[in-house]
Amino acid sequence: CVIVSSRLSPGPALLFVKTSQGKEEGRRFYACSACRDRKDCNFFQWEDEKVSETRLAAREEYNRNHQPSFTHRQNVDRYKNFVLLPLSKRRFCQECQQLLLPAEWEKHSDHQFLCDISTAQLKSPSQLLYPLENKKTNAQYLFAGRSCQFLLNLLIDLGFRRVLSVGTPRLHEMIQSKASQEDLSVRSLLLDIDFRYSQFYTEDEFCHYNMFNHHFFGGEAARETCKKFLHEENDERVIMVTDPPFGGLVEALASSFKKLMAMWKETEKEDDAHKMPMFWIFPYFFESRILDFFPSFSMMDYQVDYDNHALYKHGKTGRRQSPVRIFTNLAPSMIVLPEEEGHRFCSVCQRYVSSGNQHCEICNSCTSKDGRRWKHCVLCKKCVKPSWFHCNNCNCCTLQKHSCEKTDVGCFVCGKAGHKRSACPRLSRTRTRKGDLLRHDPADGSVFPFQDN
Repeated sequence: CVIVSSRLSPGPALLFVKTSQGKEEGRRFYACSACRDRKDCNFFQWEDEKVSETRLAAREEYNRNHQPSFTHRQNVDRYKNFVLLPLSKRRFCQECQQLLLPAEWEKHSDHQFLCDISTAQLKSPSQLLYPLENKKTNAQYLFAGRSCQFLLNLLIDLGFRRVLSVGTPRLHEMIQSKASQEDLSVRSLLLDIDFRYSQFYTEDEFCHYNMFNHHFFGGEAARETCKKFLHEENDERVIMVTDPPFGGLVEALASSFKKLMAMWKETEKEDDAHKMPMFWIFPYFFESRILDFFPSFSMMDYQVDYDNHALYKHGKTGRRQSPVRIFTNLAPSMIVLPEEEGHRFCSVCQRYVSSGNQHCEICNSCTSKDGRRWKHCVLCKKCVKPSWFHCNNCNCCTLQKHSCEKTDVGCFVCGKAGHKRSACPRLSRTRTRKGDLLRHDPADGSVFPFQDN
């Protein structure tokens, strides 16, 4: 695999396949695991390409020039010195996103900075740091207080005392803050690709981690920290809560989450059927993709909302509501959703659902995904959105105003009608020379995820 050694780089690359229309085989290449835009990370290498020494040297030079100013250990020591300063000498550089010690003020004199950084601000770094909102890289959207408090209360009610927070800094800091103030018996370990959090948390509280390739930037020491945290002691049950960027490859994320589950499994003495509990927070329209990799998961009706996202807000209805839901391998009947927000318990489905999600006697399920009441289509043999109507030309339900012309377009690979490229019998399960299964699910255009290396 391709290892990029910088602590700021995303670590090992992913192997992809680029295909051309009408061709069964494509050419494989390595690209950045975390950035989907070449402007953010221009790493690209054909799998069969011989890399020159000059190019390798240039890559190493680039990595050296993009190292963070301080290591995690140095940041921990700096934090200890920072909290000892009087309030009048506590400064935070907004341009560099860095806590400043008095000796560094002159170097940052032409930058904008915040003064009088309080202890409360230090305990809420996600509100002090600028969110990294690039949709094709970090997509750092943060839980609103409502959703964060609900998740924490739910975890406590379910009896979990350790939370592996993968890409959920707002939940992590709420747990950390309440644990110090209210004698909360819940602990959290944050795994996140945002290295800025190393300024506020020790190596036992934060691991620099890329969830798209299961890469611990701190090496074996960080991996052992995670493994130690996953080891359940004194009946302290562990759960993983993750909130990945919504534009990320589901296949890559699932691969990493399964490896974290395997780490937990190594520490347990339970039977093989026992799985690590997990909350995967993701938009409802990814349900089928998540179930491809975790068939036992169920989607809850709770709407997760975010402080810094213009659309993903609670309280809106129809297409304006937040589409983000909780996917879990816990029994749905265990997840109690707040009745004051309009949820009710369906005795047939044995789970809490939104008020508009009515039980369909034909499907024998509460079928709505978006909070509206869906209707059953006899021809499609399933419930569909209320704004959809059955089209005899398309032989399926769709919007009333639509074009039927696309039905004449054949498969991207074989040209035949009746199926899409992802379901093409010629490509659906092609076996490569390495003996791996090549998945043909489009990430964008003609590029397909293959595997992590």
